[in-house]
Parts: sequence; structure tokens; C-alpha cells
Amino acid sequence: MAYLGEEIKKLGFGLMRLPKNGDVIDVEQTKQMVDLFLEAGFTYFDTAFVYNGSEEAIKKALVERHPRESYQLATKLAPWVNCKTREEAIKQFETSLERTGAGYFDYYLLHNLGTPRTHFFDDYDLWTWAFEQKEKGLIKHVGFSFHGTPAELDEILSKHPEAEFVQLQINYADWESKSIASHQCYEIARRHGKPIIIMEPVKGGLLATPPEGVCKVFKDAEPESSVASWAVRYCADLEGVITVLSGMSSVDQMKDNLAYMKDFTKLTDSQKQVINNAQEELKKVPLVPCTSCNYCMKVCPCNIGIPGTFGVLNLYKLYNNADNVKIHLVWNVDEAGKKRAHDCIKCGKCEDACPQHIDIRNQLAEATRVFG
Repeated sequence: MAYLGEEIKKLGFGLMRLPKNGDVIDVEQTKQMVDLFLEAGFTYFDTAFVYNGSEEAIKKALVERHPRESYQLATKLAPWVNCKTREEAIKQFETSLERTGAGYFDYYLLHNLGTPRTHFFDDYDLWTWAFEQKEKGLIKHVGFSFHGTPAELDEILSKHPEAEFVQLQINYADWESKSIASHQCYEIARRHGKPIIIMEPVKGGLLATPPEGVCKVFKDAEPESSVASWAVRYCADLEGVITVLSGMSSVDQMKDNLAYMKDFTKLTDSQKQVINNAQEELKKVPLVPCTSCNYCMKVCPCNIGIPGTFGVLNLYKLYNNADNVKIHLVWNVDEAGKKRAHDCIKCGKCEDACPQHIDIRNQLAEATRVFG
């Protein structure tokens, strides 16, 4: 089905978690992934101004190597990041054009709307500005990504009916969650008639390795299918979806996604029941719903390794063995140049920036209790 006049297959390449050599994006492996993606008939690539090194990498891996008309490229504007004026916000767009060398963007998103960030886009009149760029041919479609409450989403779409699409965090784990409210946000977007792009279908990788009971549900049903494939297929099955972004970090992940999405068909009733069973199993294990978006790290005055700490805390919650997972604190926090949870001064800035609405200070206190 075509949305916004374009036929796009249901798998999109999310460029936030590209493969790395140390701290540097592995452009050569990214090139392999790009080529496999395009060869399989997929065309949608998603980056952002705030994805460190991503726009530059996709210039080398995609833009300089493939005809411009052979793909759709999306990026995003984040005026809530170090912008004190409208001009500084607009400069992000110019920088993105320069970094990517793409000439124009097929999909341009006002990035991460939701309290306390939404007001920047209205204060700087960026809605008007974005559609002016569309008239100039520098943008084909204008929309926004959203991390907030259903009520906020309804308000934004009512105030800005000109938005052509919306990008939402949707996955089977968050479908009925109170904090993410995937189901409610999905229904609001549908009610407003907006095509949907799905982000975080695998919940930042958490749903690739869920608790043992969840894995068993999926493997008993389809031994040959990866557990992650269920998460992506669940999202791709929803009506009104333009594409499902998968933040792939290796050639192997790319090959797995292509294997089950190249000829994607709607889920059967029995497959839907399997996912229902997995949702019930997942409810038994309380995890920190961190997706490692790193928005908290942009505002933390103490450089606490918040996403890394939560990743380790979730390992503890899943496997209940603090000694076995403490090495991950070294890898995810110490070697990343971050500070431990016990250095937190509890200022709360991280909680204002968190798209997942995590009670970060209390969770860091829990990590301190468990790991020291």
C-alpha cells in the first residue's frame, strides 16, 4: 500500500545504532548493510541531526554510492538541543544537508515532541518554516516524531493538522504500557488520519533477548524464526503503517531482518495469539524501559552512564545475579568514560529529557544498592 504517494516496503533502516569500531562508526560494514538493504528492495533510511556521526556515515555509505532517486532519506530537527534562537534551530537543517549531501530530504521530522520539548517548535515557528522548505523542494514530506502522552499527541495533531505523518514508539511490550501507551497513541494517530512510522519495534534491542519464558513462547511456535523477528512483524502487521524502523548494528542483523521482511505477509490468527501469550509472559518481569536513546546524557551535569547502568540493571532483574553482570558495568559505564550511579546528585534534569518517562533517580539508587 502506498502512503503519501510513495510505495515503501515495511522495513526501514534506522541509523541510530550503526556498527562501530571503538567509538567510530564502521562505514565499510555500513556500506555492506546499505547494499543488502537496497538489493532486497527496501528504500527507507532514517537518521537525525543528534545521531552522532550518522548523517556523515550515510553520506559515505549511501548518498555517494547510489542514485538519489533510489531511496528515501529521513532526518530530524531538534531545537531543544543547545538552541537559543530560531536561527540556531534552522542551522541544524542546513548542517544536515551539508553532512548528508543528499540535496533534499524525502521525510523531515520535527524531532521528539512531547513535554517539555514541544514548545520549542511553536516558539520558533518551525512548523511554518518546515513547510516553506517543502515549497522550495528541499523537503518532500513534513512530520514529527513523538515521545509523550496520548493527550499531548491529540493536542499536537489537532493544533497542527498540516503534519503529513507521525513517528511513534510502538512494540508489543509497550502496547498497553502506561508510560509509553503505544496502543493509545496509535489509535489517536489513526483517528487523525495520519500515516505512521514505527520506531523502537524491538525496544532498543530488549525484545531481541527477552526473558526466557518469552523466548520459549516464540521458539515453541516457530523454532526457525528469530525472537526479534516477532517484534518487527508485530509492528508491520498494523494498519496505516508506512514502515517499521529497525536500528540494525551489524550485517547479521540486517540479513535476519531481510530474511523475514522481504516477502512479509500479514500475521495469522495463530501468530497473533503467540504474541498475546508472549505479552502475558513479559508482564511477569519488571524492567527499566530504557531504549538507550541517550537524551538523558545530553543534560546530565555529572556524566552518569545512565543507559549503560540501566542495561546492566535489567540484566540483574532478568537473571538475578549481580556478580555475573558487574563486568558489564565496566564495559558499559567505566570504559565508556561515564560515571557510576552513586555519583548522581539527583538534580532531575535527566527525567525531564527522558522520552520513556523513567523514574531515573530512583532506578539509579537501586543500581547503587545492587552494584555499589
